[in-house]
Amino acid sequence: MKQHRSASQRPRRWCRRWTAVVAAVVALFSATDGGHTAAAGRHAGAERRHVYTAPLDDTGRTAVYWTVDYGSRSVKFEAHFAAGGGPFDWLAVGFSDRGNHSGADFCVMWVDWKGVTSMLDTWTDDAGRISVDERQDCEEFDVARFRGGGTALTFTRKFDTCDDDRDYLIQDGTTHLVWMVGGGPLFAVEGLLVSQARAKGMQRVQLLKPETPQVRLPNKVSKIDVLASKVNVPAEETTYWCHVMKIPLDLSFKHHIVRFESVIEESSRGVVHHMEVFHCESSAGSRIPLYSGPCFSEKRPYKTQVCKKVMAAWAMGAAPFVYPEEAGLPIGGPDFNSYIMLEVHYNNPGLRKGMVDSSGVRLYITPEVRKYDAGVIELGLEYTDKMAIPPKLEDFTLSGYCIAECTAVSIPSAGIEIFGSQLHTHLTGTMIYTKHVRDGQELPELNRDNHYSTHFQEIRLLHKPVRLLPGDALITTCHYNTEDRQNITLGGFSITDEMCVNYVYYYPKIELEVCKSSISDQNLKSYFKFLNEWERQRTSPEGAVSVNYHGAEWTPMRSRVLHQVYEQSTLSMQCNRSTGERFPGDWENRPSTKVLYTLPPLARSCNRATPSS
Repeated sequence: MKQHRSASQRPRRWCRRWTAVVAAVVALFSATDGGHTAAAGRHAGAERRHVYTAPLDDTGRTAVYWTVDYGSRSVKFEAHFAAGGGPFDWLAVGFSDRGNHSGADFCVMWVDWKGVTSMLDTWTDDAGRISVDERQDCEEFDVARFRGGGTALTFTRKFDTCDDDRDYLIQDGTTHLVWMVGGGPLFAVEGLLVSQARAKGMQRVQLLKPETPQVRLPNKVSKIDVLASKVNVPAEETTYWCHVMKIPLDLSFKHHIVRFESVIEESSRGVVHHMEVFHCESSAGSRIPLYSGPCFSEKRPYKTQVCKKVMAAWAMGAAPFVYPEEAGLPIGGPDFNSYIMLEVHYNNPGLRKGMVDSSGVRLYITPEVRKYDAGVIELGLEYTDKMAIPPKLEDFTLSGYCIAECTAVSIPSAGIEIFGSQLHTHLTGTMIYTKHVRDGQELPELNRDNHYSTHFQEIRLLHKPVRLLPGDALITTCHYNTEDRQNITLGGFSITDEMCVNYVYYYPKIELEVCKSSISDQNLKSYFKFLNEWERQRTSPEGAVSVNYHGAEWTPMRSRVLHQVYEQSTLSMQCNRSTGERFPGDWENRPSTKVLYTLPPLARSCNRATPSS
């Protein structure tokens, strides 16, 4: 446990140190790439790493900054807490699986009654009681006091501390950062309760961002801001706001989108949670109503429902998304409809009133088209009620297949290069991953998010591009939690329905746009017949799928059998061109992909030196 004299005993050092903090933050906000800078040496050290930032509360005054060191496999954090407390406050920053403060892993800064400042690696049990970890893994601790009040807390944490019992494993994908502030003085941290915190919160971020090379923008590029228009943000915890507009650019011939990034108003930093830009898929001359309002409002014009093809997606803490130098996302042409829709998720847990927001996404569009058009392929499950999730389950999995037969007839011999991915489910999804299989051999995964949340979606660059060859197969698996659901959840488009999708970004663009599966019609009818004849359920092979699912009583045993049926069934495949037409062949009753040779688990470096006697 590191100990420091109190701030009052070292005013000059605190003053100098806080000047450095301010300089780092100024460098961060003056950077043009949304959080990447080489100027913030205080955070990044000699190697001047990229600095990322995200607000921790809805005011934006409590925030976190971090850098990633892949060499040492560690993350350096600096959390800023606003003024309002006292000199004996304790502060905690940590991690949990789903954003809960109980069952979490915390680094706690505290001041004892003598004024000595220390940091401890702690954990909380299910009741929210704080205990000190036997192994201390919150390293390189430092703390600074703001001149006008408030605190900056710095520490370093390894991705994998090898403390499997108490410490959180920092992985690719979403991380739920949790924080607390409480009053003191304290004589010990052991035994504190989460309920004794004066303030607490949670934020989702992607900590382990890929290291990507700089890509030069074309000489001719238009910056198109797709912004909400003075939205009076409701004093509600969750609001999805939709804004339709026409791109103010001559797109009568092909252009490329080569980059996009967020444009966030400073006053809205803490409430703009994530945003997506959708293209309105309609004929070139079709007019889409310029709607601006809640996305799920009954007043939203029906014609705007065609605005559903993702062009850009951003979430808190995300850096700009930059396409590879060889490729860009094609838009424009004689048949292109110029209407797009911005969707903004406002997260306002403090129910703040009076906020007016005009945040959005900036698109970089160039007429200087690059060598390759980039494309998007949908992987996973077909949007159909044939796939369903029983209620009252902590974990239920569904898998969607892009089988070898489909890639064999649709992908050129040289293959395609996958460089980005957006994972997607609706409200009950908790985990998604896509496996890559070649000739029965499992290859490194395409993407994985073990702590997925539908409220935190973005298009993420892969750490390394993946080459997909003809004859390869991709298996996208989604985990769901339906403990709060009373009835079965069906696949479909409604937010209360479910999906399991991985939108992969690649080049060069090919005809394949959808490679997804569902249970074969024949197997599903046989299952409903079995339920009726052997278990006396109100199902029928001739009945509608949704009626059959709702006609069964979903006991734990019946749910397990349904899962086995999905796992063992043959498939109904969607191997579709962008026109919606299937590639030639019989795509019904196709066998699912089998992994014959699995990858070994990733090696861990967990040999700790033992103290000498």
